[in-house]
Amino acid sequence: MKTNRTCLTAFAVCTASLGAAFPGLISAAQPDAPVVTTTAGDVRGLARSGGGAQFLGIPYAEPPVGDLRWREPVPAKSWSGVRNAVKFGAACAQPVLGEWNKMDATSSSEDCLYLNVVTPNWPAKQLLPVMFWIHGGANVGGSGGGALYNGGTLVSHGVVTVTINYRMGVFGFFAHPELTRESVHHSSGNYGLMDQILALHWVIDNIAQFGGDPRNITVFGQSAGSIDTGLLMTSPLAIGLFQKAIGESGAVSTVLVPPLADAEKAGAGSIEALNLPAGQDGIAAARKIDAKDLMQKLGHRATGFPFVGPDVDGWVLRERPDQQFAAGRQARIPLLIGTASMEFGYAMPTEQLLSDIDRRAGAMSAKVKALYGLTADAQGKVNQPTDPLYGTAGQQWTADLSFHCPTASEALWQSAAGSPTFEYELDHAIPGQESQGAVHSSDLPYVWGYFPKTGNIAGAFGPVDTRLADLMETYWTNFARTGNPNGGATPVWPDLKMAQTYMQFTQSGDGVMSTKPMRAAQCEAYRGFVAEAPKAAK
Repeated sequence: MKTNRTCLTAFAVCTASLGAAFPGLISAAQPDAPVVTTTAGDVRGLARSGGGAQFLGIPYAEPPVGDLRWREPVPAKSWSGVRNAVKFGAACAQPVLGEWNKMDATSSSEDCLYLNVVTPNWPAKQLLPVMFWIHGGANVGGSGGGALYNGGTLVSHGVVTVTINYRMGVFGFFAHPELTRESVHHSSGNYGLMDQILALHWVIDNIAQFGGDPRNITVFGQSAGSIDTGLLMTSPLAIGLFQKAIGESGAVSTVLVPPLADAEKAGAGSIEALNLPAGQDGIAAARKIDAKDLMQKLGHRATGFPFVGPDVDGWVLRERPDQQFAAGRQARIPLLIGTASMEFGYAMPTEQLLSDIDRRAGAMSAKVKALYGLTADAQGKVNQPTDPLYGTAGQQWTADLSFHCPTASEALWQSAAGSPTFEYELDHAIPGQESQGAVHSSDLPYVWGYFPKTGNIAGAFGPVDTRLADLMETYWTNFARTGNPNGGATPVWPDLKMAQTYMQFTQSGDGVMSTKPMRAAQCEAYRGFVAEAPKAAK
């Protein structure tokens, strides 16, 4: 598989159009520009050609700078007069990690806690379902702004969309013993998750003024945004703030969420790497370092696991999220969740693949190798078979470990808890990228109904893609409306339940139900060796 790794990097999407202005908008200077009263003050948005309105760059929190760095977010202060909400706020501070986030990174800032609202009708005729988007980017890059999220057709299916920025990397997920000590909740890290939670409170308090129903909110996200969606389903601070969830290419067990003590240790090492004092003086000094300088000095410690990432802090997250799901203690709400068939499958050399299976699967390694067709021939040589949909054995193994099987497991847990659960797999490659298959982020053009002309999710889109986008948008918005994707003339999508069948969005642009569970044998083995891993560690 030929993948542009400088652009398509883990848990990320890049398009050169992100941040670009949507061309069909009426100037804010027009006398009929929409004005809405929020709890903090009035905002003036933009009328959309064809109907509706959008409000960009609304602050939902005070800038988390200076002494507010590494503290829970503070609601935005009130302002007088009418605030223009006609352009996106800055992306949250992030280094350039590749072409995928270069545009966001070059204009990023710590003053970034803004959200955007798009509504299909103005003035609002009735309260519509709200779809609250958490962007991907490994929780280290990306933003909630750009034409991808406000220039497509998703809202035309009768929903109000909200996209947000939230703190990432060292600014959003940095834990340290001193930060824990100064916290009234005796926790640290998870500031990015707290931002998402505060933004949800803002939506509940204000969205009716924009034509959205505060009692009908669906949180949805892709990649890291999908993982965060699952984490919010386990947070006591977020329970009850939303009624449905959609996860695209990311599950709560995609990454391991460590205990606070481990996260604090990593944070203490970062302060030491800056040659700062170990105690509160070191934190005070670190809060004074310019954001770009801090990222540059910390390097991979500012963005890489395990130095930054969500942790079980006892406040936002009180237990390991995958274990909470397995025990049925997460939010029991309707869930729609799925993956792409190829995701980030890595075509690793055979010897490396065999070694990796031995390391991860342990006593089950022989069985796992057989499931992936890794058996020796008469000469004792092992060759990797290739599946036309999922790629080589190495690509299958890595995609199963990080995406397919964690997703299938989360769906099973949610269904076992008695919640309506709908699972899907995107098998449709972006046109022009058929040789790569349906890779990570391929879903975004179809969910948002926006077809980029440049970037890693650009392609020679045609009628089949338009039809697939309409199908997926219809399912997604039906689900946001009722908790069930079915309705109208769409193919019937059964609840997961015991059959464990899932919707396949095919290369021909159709929706077809599978005849068996997602990666059935491979994911059954995955659940077996994952369950055995804690026992082996004792």
